Amino acid sequence: MSTRIIGIMLENHSGALSRVAGLFSSRGYNISSLTVAETDDPTISRMTIVVDGEANVLEQIVKQLNRLIDVIKVIEMVDDDYVERELVLVQVDSTKSTRHEILELASMYNAKIAAVSHSAITLEIAGAKRIVEDFISLVKPYGIRELVRSGTIALSNKK
Repeated sequence: MSTRIIGIMLENHSGALSRVAGLFSSRGYNISSLTVAETDDPTISRMTIVVDGEANVLEQIVKQLNRLIDVIKVIEMVDDDYVERELVLVQVDSTKSTRHEILELASMYNAKIAAVSHSAITLEIAGAKRIVEDFISLVKPYGIRELVRSGTIALSNKK
């Protein structure tokens, strides 16, 4: 099994996302991350999909994606020749005695303070998946109240 990040440029209209996601589900592959949003051209959306599977089957899926009417372009992120990021909001329990430690961790990871209350701090961190995972594991002992992840986004360095 391998993990693949696939970028898809597709027409921005109703049903396009469903057809692309359906291609994966019909083959029994679980999408571990899916992000989609309009590009600078409002008629085109960019979708980033992270999926685990057998290399030969994923290659077939990429070929089938290219055949879908709504798909304009498929970009495979390979050979670490891409930039990937994820955005996370994490609400952490904080007391007067732990607040300084939490803020120090946030500073080390370039996390931003999104909100503060008497008993919690909400932090925003954006970065490569590994960095985000490390940060989450370090704040976990303080008590995570809530966590939300955007999913992976990626751009190829190739032209």
